[in-house]
Amino acid sequence: MTRTCIGLISDTHGLVRPQVIVALEGVDLILHAGDVCSDVALEELAQIAPVFAVAGNCDNDPRLPAYLLHVVDGLRILLHHSHLAMDEALHRPDIVITGHSHQPIIEQDGNILRINPGSAGPRRFRLPVTVARLTIIDGKPEAELIELDGR
Repeated sequence: MTRTCIGLISDTHGLVRPQVIVALEGVDLILHAGDVCSDVALEELAQIAPVFAVAGNCDNDPRLPAYLLHVVDGLRILLHHSHLAMDEALHRPDIVITGHSHQPIIEQDGNILRINPGSAGPRRFRLPVTVARLTIIDGKPEAELIELDGR
């Protein structure tokens, strides 16, 4: 049996809450869907697991790509912030992870599992503060949202 656990986070806007560290503890990999806004945030997350991040509309770091295609246990995971036009079909993803809206969602869209982990940074609007975990067991993905204390 193969099992990979991936931490999903977005819209930290420079803030890595202590609850994020607890929620993502034990993951094999972290995917950050943009609006990182801080090298320190990426360094803190990298103490948990290797981090791959994309640029959001608030990021100015030229080291962050606009999108990333990552293959894990045979599944094609497309990561982008969703603020720019993206031809997702070109990449043939099994899973699409986005940020930007701050609205957490997990939905099956035909053959594609779509996940927005929500915003883990400063509370915006009246939306919850969340991250997500994606677990792939023998090539089958399962995702869960984790609500954090958003004070």
